[in-house]
Amino acid sequence: MFSPDRERALALLHKHNQSQSLRSHALAVEATMRHIAWQWGENEDYWAEVGLLHDVDYEEYPEEHLKHTPEILQSAGYDEEFIRAVLAHGWGICTDVKPEKRMEKALYAADELCGLVTAAAYMRPSRSVVDLEVPSLKKKFKDKKFAAGVDRQIIQQGCELLDITLEELMQLVIDGMRQNHEEIGV
Repeated sequence: MFSPDRERALALLHKHNQSQSLRSHALAVEATMRHIAWQWGENEDYWAEVGLLHDVDYEEYPEEHLKHTPEILQSAGYDEEFIRAVLAHGWGICTDVKPEKRMEKALYAADELCGLVTAAAYMRPSRSVVDLEVPSLKKKFKDKKFAAGVDRQIIQQGCELLDITLEELMQLVIDGMRQNHEEIGV
């Protein structure tokens, strides 16, 4: 039986990721997944930990992202459901694990959008997500030159998988990141 332990997960994240930007991204996805789980009546700690460790192998193996994740997570005691959720966020990019469960779909959709929210927040005079609103983010989403590395198709596909609107997903991600904006650094 899996028992969430944030300190253990943070230690594992830090062991495999020295980059502050990767750590901040992991914290953003963690906060978002916690918020979505809370909104939907799911296990907040479990979803948050999946978000925190979703890119655990990325810094060490950027060209083989998610290929080393199962071994890293199994060695740390994570169960198959947890590992599958992490692998599913790379569906169509670097894995063939299609998101099927609600948590997997949420991670798939939110991961990419967290990057766009972070970039949009940094462009604000406040350099913060605290005063970022959905209409402003939607304008940035439509501007393909803004944060060009963010794959808008993945975000749209994630919304379709979850059967929610883009605006609903944007609000969930903004609200989640706001709750932990100081630790995230945005």
